[in-house]
Amino acid sequence: MAKKNFQTALIHSAYQAPEGFDAFPVGIHHASTVLFKNVAAMRARNWQEKSGYTYGLHGTPTSFTLEARLAEIEGGRHCLLAPSGLAAITMVDLALLKSGDDVLLPDNVYNPNRDLGNWLARDFGISARYYDPLIGAGIAALIQPNTRLIWTEAPGSVSMEMPDIPAICQAAHARNVLVAIDNTWSAGLALRAFDLGADIIMHALTKYQSGGSDVLMGAVITRDDALNQRLQTAHMRLGLGVGMDDVYLVLRSLPTMQMRFAAHDAAARQVAAWLKQRPEISLVLHPAFPDCPGHEIWQRDCNGAAGLFSVVFDERYSEEQTDRFVDSLQLFKIGYSWGGANSLCVPYRIQGMRQNWQGKGILVRFNIGLEDVQDLIADIEQALAVM
Repeated sequence: MAKKNFQTALIHSAYQAPEGFDAFPVGIHHASTVLFKNVAAMRARNWQEKSGYTYGLHGTPTSFTLEARLAEIEGGRHCLLAPSGLAAITMVDLALLKSGDDVLLPDNVYNPNRDLGNWLARDFGISARYYDPLIGAGIAALIQPNTRLIWTEAPGSVSMEMPDIPAICQAAHARNVLVAIDNTWSAGLALRAFDLGADIIMHALTKYQSGGSDVLMGAVITRDDALNQRLQTAHMRLGLGVGMDDVYLVLRSLPTMQMRFAAHDAAARQVAAWLKQRPEISLVLHPAFPDCPGHEIWQRDCNGAAGLFSVVFDERYSEEQTDRFVDSLQLFKIGYSWGGANSLCVPYRIQGMRQNWQGKGILVRFNIGLEDVQDLIADIEQALAVM
């Protein structure tokens, strides 16, 4: 080859770093274009097989590693990454549902999932119906010939009911209906969803897998090869890619996830137990507490809890007063999401989020972070006094 012009040499350097480098962190491989040794190699490569690389959208060694590790945590075979938890939910729906199909969702489903279901019903000819999250085996009566998918969430978003996943799965599989579970709350640690019968597990990796309140990402995990191929096709058609720097942040956090989860769990139970004794609180909605709907299911199916729970204030307190309580907190910040080191508190107008909510008081959700528990309790106590 002739001597290269300086500008060309800037792009086509002959240097190759020596082999043999090894370290604990997973390398960050950025790519849009993936290079092939020759045309035959390019033509032989299949984007659906993860034995090689075809294009950055379909993954690099960095994302392949995270997918494999997340699948291992859940006891699955396949994992697909998405830009957010909601993107992962959307991918599942669009992979498995078409016009004329029916999907069942729990009444306590993650609210953006509810909005998505309503959108599918309004604009795509897919019926979306909502069921009592504590229905268990009774869901069999709701399954129609065109029902293709049942969503579950354990526990339910905000109101924290724990569903009977095995009973729902048994009823669904008897009619050849797939069951997807939003298993974000347990991070795959406290609830083994595949063992309970779920076909698809969805996670918002934004929460405990990240742990830093700085990443948006979702994942869909399966065991069945044919089902994964359907999901993978939708993943590609929708162009769902993730940034490798974000993938690295999740990989960096995974080794400490179980210890962080246990710390969140222990602290949340202490704070919830203290709140349960307060006269201002009429109900504590934490799956590990007997008053929480589905508590006995949690005892049977789970080996831990998370840092998330809700309380219902005594009905004598107005929304103005409970808003003042939240505004008066100093260590607890106001913001959505959870799973990071910082504690959060959000009031909800739960009556407008549920079809059959029977509670009377104002519902407030707490995310217990990694601060000192006594400091958090003192903060709640001073805010209650202000209220």
